[in-house]
Amino acid sequence: MSVLEALRVPDGLSARVPAEERGDGRDDVRLMVSRGTAVTHHAFRGLPGLLRAGDVLVVNTSATLPAAVNARLGGERLVVHFSTRADRERSGTAAGNGGLWAVELRSPDGTGSTLPRAGGPAGARIRLPGGGVLVPREPLVEGSPRLWWAAASVDVPGLMARYGRPIRYGYTERDRPLSAYQTVFALPARDGAGSAEMPSAARPFTEPLVAELVRRGVLFAPVTLHTGVASSEAHEPPYPERFEVPAATAWLVNAARARRRAGGGGRVVAVGTTAVRALESATGPDGTVRPAAGWTDLVVTPARGVRAVEGLLTGLHEPAASHLLMLAAIAGREALTRSYTEAVRRLYLWHEFGDAHLVLPDQDTH
Repeated sequence: MSVLEALRVPDGLSARVPAEERGDGRDDVRLMVSRGTAVTHHAFRGLPGLLRAGDVLVVNTSATLPAAVNARLGGERLVVHFSTRADRERSGTAAGNGGLWAVELRSPDGTGSTLPRAGGPAGARIRLPGGGVLVPREPLVEGSPRLWWAAASVDVPGLMARYGRPIRYGYTERDRPLSAYQTVFALPARDGAGSAEMPSAARPFTEPLVAELVRRGVLFAPVTLHTGVASSEAHEPPYPERFEVPAATAWLVNAARARRRAGGGGRVVAVGTTAVRALESATGPDGTVRPAAGWTDLVVTPARGVRAVEGLLTGLHEPAASHLLMLAAIAGREALTRSYTEAVRRLYLWHEFGDAHLVLPDQDTH
């Protein structure tokens, strides 16, 4: 076990309420900056002073869905977390009017949050609000009981819009409106697609902060990756997720990297692990980003490395989480261990309502 994996994050460092309830705005959070093993501490509102003209921030425009819906299986109360809709080829004609969805079944804990529960059983008829039915078919991954493919008899985006609420976990204080889980970059999709859980790295951004970054010459490049249901208990690697990297973003990132190789230009900094996964899924071995859309099963590790991303702005992840493999690929394991040790020592706050971490190339002296 590495020093990082053995690091314990005290329960008191889980952010229980959003920043705007602790302070005076979404951007009222702290920002830890890593350049190699050097660590400095800032306010997130100071981000414009840490970036420079020509830097490209790659942002995820996926909107958060109200993906938690109450349900019943016989006399058992359940909460269904709708994760990802299957494509038509997998759904087939027998999937039901609502299609085939990857779902996680959870047990209410009596406080408004939920507890883990195995999925299934196959063929069960789970009653949804409004008269709909959800029928589990099979586990998403053989041998893993958490996520199942399930056929819905009703339009699921419509069901979520009427009866759903944002997914939340036990470390948060209470339910909050969907607006608390949307980022400033979120755009609704025509087909009702979105993220089961918020792409939370972008949560501290506000419209005035974005305007100030633009005024200083920082560029924004949108991608879309619809995140599925994470596992805060099991720390599993991410499952396949839908993504899109548009042509304009591919051009912008390639242009910035070309200028940088020529001795100028800015850095490509992904806002969140979802943005890394999307952009790297569209990047070839030669480092060229090409327009792409579809499903990605890419898991970024130190062995694979990164090809287009040079920096990362993200939240703080559990030391055993699979996301840390991606951070280690960008920052290096020694730098990551140093920064996380500092974050615990200085009482940074973890999770979606917590503080932020900016990883920049260690050769930069900006």
